[in-house]
Amino acid sequence: MTFIKLFKQLNKKSVSEAGGKGSSLGEMTNAKIPVPPGFVVLSSAFDRFLEETDLDLEIEAILSTRGGSQPKADQPLAGATASGGKKFNHKDVNSVDKASVEIRELIAEADMPKDLQKEILKHFKDLKAKFVAVRSSATAEDSKTASWAGELETYLNVTEKDVVKMVKKCWSSLFTPRAIFYRFEKKLHKKPVSVAVVVQQMVQSEVSGICFTVHPVTKDYNQMVIEAGLGLGEAIVSGSVTPDTYVVHKDDFSILDINVSEQAFALVRGKTHGLIRTNKPMGKLNGQKLTGKQIIELAKIAKSIEQHYKHPQDIEWAFVGGKFYIAQSRPITTL
Repeated sequence: MTFIKLFKQLNKKSVSEAGGKGSSLGEMTNAKIPVPPGFVVLSSAFDRFLEETDLDLEIEAILSTRGGSQPKADQPLAGATASGGKKFNHKDVNSVDKASVEIRELIAEADMPKDLQKEILKHFKDLKAKFVAVRSSATAEDSKTASWAGELETYLNVTEKDVVKMVKKCWSSLFTPRAIFYRFEKKLHKKPVSVAVVVQQMVQSEVSGICFTVHPVTKDYNQMVIEAGLGLGEAIVSGSVTPDTYVVHKDDFSILDINVSEQAFALVRGKTHGLIRTNKPMGKLNGQKLTGKQIIELAKIAKSIEQHYKHPQDIEWAFVGGKFYIAQSRPITTL
């Protein structure tokens, strides 16, 4: 059975095995859209991990809303629920938090199958990248009516030493408090939801941001909005910096509005790994982040992605060394 696939082996029909992110990156790679290379640890790897460790039974018991009796000291944990035998309640914050901690600890402590570890490390070496981004990709992800965006975890600037550990952390992020609540809120708790993990060459972006191919506020289908900030895009996605905003007409690519924001800091890679904040000018923190020519170039790439998917897109992009890269694209679910 295959547990890992390269982006080029995936497409938009691969959601069940590669999740929304993984299938989208495969689809865009095959459509010749500039995507940094990478591979996907398929959902079958996570399913196998849960089955071989019996964690599937323990997790089901923890998230059971049926309740149960307090287990005796010599009974296995699989018979318990998140509240020591009390009924799990997804509307109770304490109940959800306790279930999350319990499940994530179980996943962290369980051993990943050795052959799977070897396969992940082999594919990492084949990327010839010192650092990668490791991203969760849920198999029930990013339909036109629901999006797991922001519910699951991403780890940036991951080294070969830590990649297996971070894959497991992405697996367990399917059970963060937010993700558990989301699953019940969207009535996905009775449907099989697994998680794949994207491992992608890290782009140390000079400028990065988001592009909405339909204006997210006015809902004008003839306008797209580009948000741009210096450094890595995590600062914009998390809302910790205010980006520049550019409004572009989709037909003739005329720039309708430019709003330049002063940026307090930029996120960049630390000396060894991880992220650090810097206020050293990588350009001007209070200057325009993209030139007019660059704005138009990015708008054309974004329009081509929307035309490919035939639906408005929410796109994460990065710019380094004079070239744009697309890190992710998903349908806009709020229109």
